[in-house]
Amino acid sequence: MNEQIYNKDVIDFVKLAADYCLKLEHCREATPRELVKGMLSSLPYLYIKASDLLETAMVESAFSTDPQVTEDDYNFVRNGIYDVLGRYDEYLDVFVEDMKYSDKPILRSVSEELADIYQDLRNFLAVYRDGLEEMMGAALWEVLDNFKEYWGQKCVNVMRALHDILYQQMDYADE
Repeated sequence: MNEQIYNKDVIDFVKLAADYCLKLEHCREATPRELVKGMLSSLPYLYIKASDLLETAMVESAFSTDPQVTEDDYNFVRNGIYDVLGRYDEYLDVFVEDMKYSDKPILRSVSEELADIYQDLRNFLAVYRDGLEEMMGAALWEVLDNFKEYWGQKCVNVMRALHDILYQQMDYADE
């Protein structure tokens, strides 16, 4: 178990996740452009590192972890992102399950997508910080399973939206 939870790739993922969470917890200090650029610099690395870790032998844990992020924590982050992005928060998404039943794109929220990713990563980091190896293994398995099933798709969808915001929608008044 030690080899799995302390290997270089896992430690790199922990650092990336911590950086991402820290950026969002302090996003109110950023301009819209700084926030978007910060997310576009973090999300691809998180995606790549999580994908790489899935390639290694991940063993499902007999343990499960309790969520650490409260509704207040989630709302603090989500509202902070929304406050900074304002009019840039919503985007149209055609890569959602509900699209099968609709001929119209689905309206999504950048702040909600980023906060959803934050929630999974922050829950993972909280368990890792405690240092109980069995639980760390469980948290690693859970965050990677959630990546595969949930936040990985959110990650690529919101990167597309953030790219559009930065290079198509924003003007230099948003500095």
